[in-house]
Amino acid sequence: MQIKTKDEVVRRVLAKMDERSLVGQEKYGATMMGEIKNEVKDLNRFLIDVQEELMDALLYIEAARYCLQDEIEEAMLNRINIIAQNGNDGLHYDQE
Repeated sequence: MQIKTKDEVVRRVLAKMDERSLVGQEKYGATMMGEIKNEVKDLNRFLIDVQEELMDALLYIEAARYCLQDEIEEAMLNRINIIAQNGNDGLHYDQE
């Protein structure tokens, strides 16, 4: 299959999907199509897999939000320290 798109973002995603497929084939010893044809998985099992992956995704999103909040708080503290070091006793510019 030849990839025709010129969109670099799409090309990167497709390359990652290809790599993930190879990892899955190594880990499970089969392709997804092989699992279908050999009746290893049926529609219900694939739907359960999707549901589990989506639940994992929600956990990753929550963890990332937690990390982001920590980074925002750290950046704000750094900014306050810089303002204080500039000799204005930590007063913000909008205060008189």
